[in-house]
Amino acid sequence: MTGGRRKGFVVASLGQGVAIANNHSSSETQDDMVAQAWATVRTNLREMSGVRLFDQWLKPIVLIPGSDLDAVRLGLPSAFMTNWVRNHYADRLLQEFRVLIPAVRSVSIETVARSAQVVTVETLAAPTAIVREAVPTIEQPSLDPRFTFDRFVVDPSNMVAYNAAVALAQPGVPRFSPLFLHSGTGQGKTHLMHAIGAAYLAAVPNARVLLMSAERFMYEFVQALRTRETHAFKTRLRAADLLLIDDLQFIAGKDATQEEFFHTMNEVMGAGKRLVISADRCPQGLDGVEQRITSRLSCGLVADIKAPDLALRRRVLDRKLADMPGARVPVAVLDLLASRISANIRDLEGALNRVVAYAQLSNVEIDLDFAVATLGDVLRGAERRVTIDEIQKAVSAHFEIKAIDLVSARRAVVVARPRQIAMYLAKRLTTRSLPEIGRKFGGRDHSTVIHAVRRIEDLRDKDHEIDSSVRTLMRQLEG
Repeated sequence: MTGGRRKGFVVASLGQGVAIANNHSSSETQDDMVAQAWATVRTNLREMSGVRLFDQWLKPIVLIPGSDLDAVRLGLPSAFMTNWVRNHYADRLLQEFRVLIPAVRSVSIETVARSAQVVTVETLAAPTAIVREAVPTIEQPSLDPRFTFDRFVVDPSNMVAYNAAVALAQPGVPRFSPLFLHSGTGQGKTHLMHAIGAAYLAAVPNARVLLMSAERFMYEFVQALRTRETHAFKTRLRAADLLLIDDLQFIAGKDATQEEFFHTMNEVMGAGKRLVISADRCPQGLDGVEQRITSRLSCGLVADIKAPDLALRRRVLDRKLADMPGARVPVAVLDLLASRISANIRDLEGALNRVVAYAQLSNVEIDLDFAVATLGDVLRGAERRVTIDEIQKAVSAHFEIKAIDLVSARRAVVVARPRQIAMYLAKRLTTRSLPEIGRKFGGRDHSTVIHAVRRIEDLRDKDHEIDSSVRTLMRQLEG
């Protein structure tokens, strides 16, 4: 970081972060330090996000009195705004505060009454100077209190991942390590990682737990290189009893970061400690990640989370609604959301948040007409329906075979495998029943379709080319 001035602050190069201290008196309170940091964070957010987004979502954020160097508390006037900022800016806010005050362990985003006493920019004390402050050897993770095991809705699509997560969070000698979780966006990987951290800390309160994204791992490692503090960085990570790294795909192609990650992984596992990794695909499907890393990850337990079916989506909405006291949402509206928003759990929960928040802000009751009007853009985006004919056409073009081959009796692998992929996609992307899908593939029995679906699910975990082809076709068809 280059020295400079901004909003009365003196910024100095401080390696992994900078800390705020009093330029006028050594007795400045923690409240003043946090408040002064918040003024700088607000300025940075305004510059980073632009006026329109800042004014709509970030400007209403207030600093809640009582925040300290360990736990900063930010407030918003509605649950809807709170959830939006959590989903989009939680990591950024924590990062911004830690740059200024490395001792900050968590930044919570809460809903507060409009009349609540808050700390605003105008109430801040005189400008302060920035000086170096020691960084703790290992900080406790910023665990989202919403993401616990009892709040995770379990069904066959995620049961293996859930049970594995619960097992790894138990005290004693771990039954396996690492645990590798993979799924598409918004299916629950991050939820399970936070739940593991919370459960393990509850069982072993003095445990050293560290959770970070792979992107954050890379950022901190690069900063450590620049400031010649790599030893401190390595010591902090390798001292963890439980290390959780989210979204591993982000280090693809980053050779130096992968080198350090490989050694960190070996140190943690070699010491018999717990390691949890998540990504958006199986280890073998991580393009740009070194084979020695993917091979090491495959030695542990690899568990995937499949896309949620209608029944699971409906149960998720019931669980989410139970956390919204006072919200009354008709069954017909919940059924509409579950049936029309199928991409991922995060989008589904976001849609429910939006309907409830808009109803509360408008002081109206929720019904089907209100839900459709409120979620018009979301529902229109979900209206596209892929047909089996489109799937067959796309698959035959991708594998350079004739479309008629997919409905023929040919059993050669060059035809049979694309046919199985087409059946798998028909099950994933359409609402057709198994017998209907079988009929569209040359009058095959529904059991043949079941076999094809299970076969491709298994191959996607083992065969990178198959997984890559399926992903390419899904993007093509859904786009």
